[in-house]
Amino acid sequence: MPTPTTRTLDAPALATPAPWRDWLTLTKPEITFLVTISSLAGFILASTGSVDGWTLLWAMIGIPLTSAGGCVLNQVMEHGYDAGMKRTAHRPLPAGRIRVEHAKWYGLGLLATGLGILCPLTNPLTGVLAAFTVALYLWVYTPLKRRSTWNTLVGTIPGALPVLGGWTAATGQLGAGGWALFGVLLCWQMPHFFSLAWMYRKDYGNSVFLMLPSSDEGGNRTARQMVGYTLLMIAFSITPVLLGLSSWTYLAGALLLGLWFLRPVGRFWFTRSVQDARSVLKASVLYIPLLLGAIILDRLLIQL
Repeated sequence: MPTPTTRTLDAPALATPAPWRDWLTLTKPEITFLVTISSLAGFILASTGSVDGWTLLWAMIGIPLTSAGGCVLNQVMEHGYDAGMKRTAHRPLPAGRIRVEHAKWYGLGLLATGLGILCPLTNPLTGVLAAFTVALYLWVYTPLKRRSTWNTLVGTIPGALPVLGGWTAATGQLGAGGWALFGVLLCWQMPHFFSLAWMYRKDYGNSVFLMLPSSDEGGNRTARQMVGYTLLMIAFSITPVLLGLSSWTYLAGALLLGLWFLRPVGRFWFTRSVQDARSVLKASVLYIPLLLGAIILDRLLIQL
């Protein structure tokens, strides 16, 4: 089993990325973008009347900053382990382009700024949820990645909480609609992460990170869970209609998107190929922004 090192792989002969790009990379912009989109979806769905523009603005600043801070601190904690994987060895910390101490203060600064905005300018509940999300991410999910393949399921909880934070930012309280979207995000992450882990299963197999696809030789358990969680995701996605929060327009959009997402997942069930795993990953990245679009369109049509 590999042990943490400062750097175990040589960097490729590529031009050194610009410093600003390295600092941006530390925030895991893809994850932070999805956090922002999901929290926006929660806020819009919760806003049954007019949208409070100022509260929305502060939420869309505070939640991403908090997420970015957590992502930076995650890389601080894992930089030694990241050096042992081809996929992550050339990130700024394991490659030595940014000092770990500087990254730590950068992450803490982003986290403090985000929480400092959320608590007074949205509401304390949203700030508490954001802090709880980062705590779960750093002190439960991060160490669990090296101890159990259950880490993926556990990691879906902090991954889904931002959509609930969007709901609480708009309403100041928890609600059934927020929990419905929480269910969507929780289930969505399983095929999303399993497809990625399948693509890099050999790399994960040579690392300290325990991912189900690396130990699932035939892919039966991986494929079964991807299909099961995708079906649950579709079920959760239609719940807002049952709660009276959305109309049939949203229902049609949610069902079409769910079936569209299920198609590559179904193909992976039969082929277990890296190509179809990549198709699942691409569909998953598009699914959340498109679902947000369905929510916004539905809101606009309702208000006409």
